Amino acid sequence: MERSYDVAALGELLIDMTMNGKSAQGNAMYEANPGGAPCNVLAMLEKLGRRTAFIGKVGDDIFGHELRQVLGEVGIDATGLVTDSNVRTTLAFVKTYEDGDRDFSFYRNPGADMMLTKDDVDADIIRSAKIFHFGTLSMTHEPVRSATIFALDEAKKAGIIISFDPNLREPLWDSLDEAKEQVLAGLGYCDVLKISDNEIQWLTGLDDYTKGVEWILARFKVRLVTVSLGKSGSMAFYRKDPDTSGYIKAEAAPFLQNDTIETTGAGDTFGGCVLNYVLEKGLDDLGESDLKEMLTFANAAASIITTRRGALRVMPQPSEVRELIAGKL
Repeated sequence: MERSYDVAALGELLIDMTMNGKSAQGNAMYEANPGGAPCNVLAMLEKLGRRTAFIGKVGDDIFGHELRQVLGEVGIDATGLVTDSNVRTTLAFVKTYEDGDRDFSFYRNPGADMMLTKDDVDADIIRSAKIFHFGTLSMTHEPVRSATIFALDEAKKAGIIISFDPNLREPLWDSLDEAKEQVLAGLGYCDVLKISDNEIQWLTGLDDYTKGVEWILARFKVRLVTVSLGKSGSMAFYRKDPDTSGYIKAEAAPFLQNDTIETTGAGDTFGGCVLNYVLEKGLDDLGESDLKEMLTFANAAASIITTRRGALRVMPQPSEVRELIAGKL
């Protein structure tokens, strides 16, 4: 089948209500930024010249209409985006601390993204992609959990690369035991894993990130694992044959910014750059220098997004990333 999309993703599309100063009365002001991890990843890929498509659900409300419009603005194919008049678009209020870290309050009980059903999923979009990307916000509840598993099964049958970002948001789960169960289920499908330092520790119980990745590689057939380390940069682990224990490892330093505002979307920006590299190089013969090059570009792009509010609409241009790497930005 012709692969008309480079990457298709399924999951949440929502509004990030991000703190943006205080009013004259001293009240916190919030800016409505389009967001949702899977679409942030696709938005970065669009900036890198890739053809993308999204599968998800929004409400028939002002935010849902705006989000559909934004996908068109950034170039993401919204054919698979369903509108539901019976439920509201999900909102995530984001409190930002001085160091750029965040705390989330979700208005999602239920939100439209949770109500995506198996019948809503356009399997032709998945079968038409080179890579299928997903996270666990579409695995917290039914019916979207079954819709996600259906999409993953379709991707497996189509023989396409599957990318997974657990993107753990503890308040959205009934229990962390259930969250762990679903993350492990996702790992059973994926070829490319993007995971954060704290997620590795939570999942494996190991403080050493390398040992944590080895724990994952010993149990699942993941080909490429990238670990985002925040202000400490990132690591990558690659193995040509998923049935062997040997791997190649690389690390890359961060690009720290003096004007960081918030870190929303940084991991998604990083993940989009990783998938772009996989599209360029494939998964069959990567070396340490390849991994280092991939991580360096991804770290630089993620660094730039921390200087902007939101993510989906403001992903960096490739030229900006190259200039930062060259020390010219």
